[in-house]
Amino acid sequence: MRAFVTGGTGLLGSNLVRQLVEAGYAVRALVRDRQKAEQQFVGLSVEVVKGDMTDVDGFADALAGCDVLFHAAAYFREYSQPGDHWTTLQKINVEGTVRLLEHAEKQGVSKAIYVSSSGVIGPRTDGGMADESCPPGKLSYENLYFRSKVEAEKAVACFLETHRMPVVHILPGWMFGPGDAAPTDSGQIILDFLNGKLPGVLELPGRVSIVDARDVAAAMIQAVERGVSGERYIVSGQSYSFAEVVQLLAKASGLPVPVLRIPYRVGMAMAWMIENFARLTDSRALMTTNGLRTLANDIFLSSARAESVLGFQARPFPETLRDEVVWFRSKKRAPTASQK
Repeated sequence: MRAFVTGGTGLLGSNLVRQLVEAGYAVRALVRDRQKAEQQFVGLSVEVVKGDMTDVDGFADALAGCDVLFHAAAYFREYSQPGDHWTTLQKINVEGTVRLLEHAEKQGVSKAIYVSSSGVIGPRTDGGMADESCPPGKLSYENLYFRSKVEAEKAVACFLETHRMPVVHILPGWMFGPGDAAPTDSGQIILDFLNGKLPGVLELPGRVSIVDARDVAAAMIQAVERGVSGERYIVSGQSYSFAEVVQLLAKASGLPVPVLRIPYRVGMAMAWMIENFARLTDSRALMTTNGLRTLANDIFLSSARAESVLGFQARPFPETLRDEVVWFRSKKRAPTASQK
């Protein structure tokens, strides 16, 4: 089978590409930077397609001959940049997704696996495990990235009403794992910790559901045969507070936990100042108020449907952290414990 993967060099996409090749797929990967792709895919037989989700029409012909589409690309810049990015989020995550599905069907693609977000799931009122039946919560609309995924899911539902190509939704938790070259926000936290740039431990009130990107990729591949069109599958593991993440990271890396403890309100004030400085200097914000609100949100997710239908299994988070630390160190992006 031939697979077309969007977001091929991202944390999820790169792990997905690797697993697809290992499973015997012929892989065609959409990337924005060909040189970066060649570095990510070294030793792998992957056909690289240069393109961007802002111009789906520009690469649509490359979908020809593919059996399945894995749509892992998304715009999520608002986590690391201040300002209102709704126009771009809507253009790429909502309109771009629908345009991509339309072209895929025209080119004869048999099935699409669409990566949404567990952020579209709101908490249960009784405090129990939230599942796919739970409607979006308050944070699903306050966080513009989550909101774009809510709107994208609605758009995909409308697509399915008038089109025949099956589309399966995968809803991952907060992803960690090796191969985070960009890096994502989770990877940046690990890099900051390893390089001694994490000033302290944020004492946030909530817990976030976490998952290894490799396990998400495995579930996506299983969804080709087992996933039901229009169904949503939460794929995530246990929930952790930010302080717990740092403690586990210390054990995985052999480095000490920062002594300083930063209360939530102080952290929000710091994030506000960092955002405004980044806005004035047109630079990347190391921390945003939106990001902290998201981490402070308390939600526990059930992956029972994915476990039953897709055979999904979430590996222990400490294992993920150990592998990611080793990966960053192997790429010379962080010193070893003995070098500190």
